[in-house]
Amino acid sequence: MSATTGLQVSDLRFAYSGGGFRVHVPQLGLEGGKTLALAGPSGAGKSTLLRLLTGLLTPTAGTVSLGTADLHAMSPEARRAFRLRQIGLVFQDFALLDYLTVAENILLPHQFRRAAGEEERARMLGLTQRLHIDRYLDKRVSQLSQGERQRVAVARALVHEPQFVFADEPTASLDPVRGRIVVDMLLEDARSRGACLVMVTHDPNLLPLFDQTLRMEELAATA
Repeated sequence: MSATTGLQVSDLRFAYSGGGFRVHVPQLGLEGGKTLALAGPSGAGKSTLLRLLTGLLTPTAGTVSLGTADLHAMSPEARRAFRLRQIGLVFQDFALLDYLTVAENILLPHQFRRAAGEEERARMLGLTQRLHIDRYLDKRVSQLSQGERQRVAVARALVHEPQFVFADEPTASLDPVRGRIVVDMLLEDARSRGACLVMVTHDPNLLPLFDQTLRMEELAATA
C-alpha cells in the first residue's frame, strides 16, 4: 500500500457511553485508487464507522491513517483543516445550506480556503451536467427535491478533488437509474484520480462494483 495515498486502520475501537453498541475494526487497508463498500443491516454501525474514519467521532482506541496523517493524533483544528483539504463527504442528511444556491453549496469547500476560480467552476459544471442538476445552479437548495439535494451533496464532495471520499448512502433518495449514475461517477472518480472511496450502502447489487466489501455484522463478532 502507498503510505501517501491510502487508508489504514489498526485496532480501531469505539463504544457509545452507557455500553451496548460497540465497533471494533482489527485491521483495514485501502490503497489509493481503490474502493470499499460498507454493508450490513440498519443499526450495524456503518455510519458510525464512517464518522470514525473521517475524524468526526473519536475512537476509544486504535488509529486511522489517511495517507501520512494519523487522524486522531491531530488537534481538532488540524483535523478540521485536513478534512476541508483532503476529504470529500456525502452525509446521510446532505448537510447543505438551504439559504445558498446550488452553485454556492457545491463550491463551499473552496470558499473555506480561497475563492473558486475558473478551473473549479468548470469542474463544478462538468459534475452537475453528469448529475443532471446543472439547470439548478442558481436556485437555492431549499427549492429542490430530496433526490436533487442528494446529487448536489455528491457534486460538493467531489468538486475539490479530495484524496479521500466518504459517502453515506449517496443513492438513498434516488431512483435506480440516477442512483447508478451517482455510484458510477464516484467509482470512476476514485479510480481515475487515485483517490480512496468508502461508501455505505444497503443495496447488495452494488457490492460487486467495489474492490472490497466490509460487512459490519462480521465485525460484531470481534467487538
